[in-house]
Amino acid sequence: MNELDKNIEHFIKKHHVLNLAVVSNNNLWTAACFYAYWKEKNAFVFLSDEETLHAKMMMENKSIAGTITLETRIIGKIQGLQFKGMVEKVSDGTLAMAKKIYYKRFPYAIGTQSTFWLLTLQYAKLTDNRLGFGKKIIWQINESDKPILK
Repeated sequence: MNELDKNIEHFIKKHHVLNLAVVSNNNLWTAACFYAYWKEKNAFVFLSDEETLHAKMMMENKSIAGTITLETRIIGKIQGLQFKGMVEKVSDGTLAMAKKIYYKRFPYAIGTQSTFWLLTLQYAKLTDNRLGFGKKIIWQINESDKPILK
């Protein structure tokens, strides 16, 4: 596996809310979700009820994009991650580990009746002004995973 850049991994571990952008049948929607990072899979584990609009759309189109941001007015501290990946419901074979990872970070969620999802990263771009104004670190599985504008 293509190991995630250490700066990107550090940023992901410091935060806990990601914003998803989903599209299905020419409809767009977003959602904010608490996540836990599964390092061995380069993936986010999150919960969402299957009846939510974004979950229904994810079941139709597994390719999604999103962001994690640090909110600050200090230009020299601006940081943010843009990413894209594939999302799927956690399978029975990995459910126990996904629960362990998620509940370790969010123990108050134990007993929640929601579906576990796995968002596997394919592309990530970290902007980190602490490393220099507009400094960008890009990680991707392969060249075809770059975002494409048409």
